[in-house]
Amino acid sequence: MALTRSLYGVSSLAIHFHPAARSAGQYARARVSSINARPAVGFATASSTTTKLRKMADKLNSQERETELQPLLKSGWKVQSNRDAIEKEFQFKDFNQAFGFMTRVALLADKMDHHPEWFNVYNKIQVTLSSHDVNGLSKRDIKMATFMDKIFQ
Repeated sequence: MALTRSLYGVSSLAIHFHPAARSAGQYARARVSSINARPAVGFATASSTTTKLRKMADKLNSQERETELQPLLKSGWKVQSNRDAIEKEFQFKDFNQAFGFMTRVALLADKMDHHPEWFNVYNKIQVTLSSHDVNGLSKRDIKMATFMDKIFQ
């Protein structure tokens, strides 16, 4: 049994069976391997004091909200009434186009370390953007929404 840590600190367990038992299709006692106790990348441990931290987003101020949200509101984005977020529904010809759109957005989201909340059924994608670390809209949300509008056209 080997305990390993992944990039996200989640442990996985591997059980090694005796080869004879595996080939005979019998149950066997697991042989315990060494435990890999190396820290996951980017996480603090007792022996590690440095961690890789991403820059937090800045919440949009009232002037930025007014100027930067206007083009998005004109293109169909709506401000949610129950929280500081924007939402839009995109409709495509078929599932393949919708999935291709989501893939392109996912690549940007990974680079930005900023991931949308979205829901997909066949050719429709409902997207909600908000920055959890500032509990509201940030420039990251504006950038992502602008990118989505650009690749949707």
